[in-house]
Amino acid sequence: MVGFIGKGRTSYEDATEDGKEYFYKVAALKDTSRIFSQTTLPVLSSIQWFDSGSTVLFLAMIIFSVIIIFFIMQVRKRKKLFIRKIAGLDAVDDAVGRATEMGKPVLYVIGIGTMSNIASIASINILAEVAKKTGQYGTPLIVPHSDPIVYTVARETVKESYASIGRPDLFDSDKVFFVTQSQFAYAAAIDGIMVRDKPAANFLIGWFRAESLIIAETGALSGAIQIAGTDSVSQLPFFVTACDYTIIGEELYAASAYLSREPMLLSAIKGEDIGKIVILAALGIASIIGLLTRFPILNIFS
Repeated sequence: MVGFIGKGRTSYEDATEDGKEYFYKVAALKDTSRIFSQTTLPVLSSIQWFDSGSTVLFLAMIIFSVIIIFFIMQVRKRKKLFIRKIAGLDAVDDAVGRATEMGKPVLYVIGIGTMSNIASIASINILAEVAKKTGQYGTPLIVPHSDPIVYTVARETVKESYASIGRPDLFDSDKVFFVTQSQFAYAAAIDGIMVRDKPAANFLIGWFRAESLIIAETGALSGAIQIAGTDSVSQLPFFVTACDYTIIGEELYAASAYLSREPMLLSAIKGEDIGKIVILAALGIASIIGLLTRFPILNIFS
């Protein structure tokens, strides 16, 4: 006996060795009675090149790839792609400009996430664009960190951003620094920077936890313009309350393409958006079919 299934079950999965023949038969049990089915013909398992259970995933991959390639071709034909306005990202120029006019620094906080957090990766991409803008105006940029790996990546990102605009001399390694991995000690250090240096613009973009409100409130009291962004749903209400602009959820992931206006990145964003529409349409059609097959009065598919 290789297995037992209870009443109402119609299938059973057996672990087999490839290249070995197997014969099966089913025994139906009731009380002490046992009735056997006919023995099956020999079955032989072998390694497959294609997993038929992943057919839907394969088709989805093909569809999304075609959509993205289509938009890439559109970009190469110099056609403009429409991306809806995101207020928080449109305000980046205003925030940096305000700091420049006031002669004060810009503070960029990535949060307490590691490089395994998608929000931290997205924040690094935004930092690159902010560093380019501050470099163009010669505005000091302060970037404190709570994770040593994120610090290393951010340091090289800022350095490369200054070099890309032809101002490598503006990079100050003392302005991009590691503070501590302790959550609230990190928050206290940022609050201290806000109080002492009084930056005119605060960017709070990345992955945050309970320290988000502490930092955002201090920044609001200091009078700085604040642009926040995170994919942490539990922290979004605090940023919405205490900050001037909040980048919500997937807006964070699209930010680097939005700010840089890089054609290839924009085409990928457009492809993903169309892919979401296709998924929603498929779910809607499946829901309608499910309703029609569930109720006999509307069952037009029977």
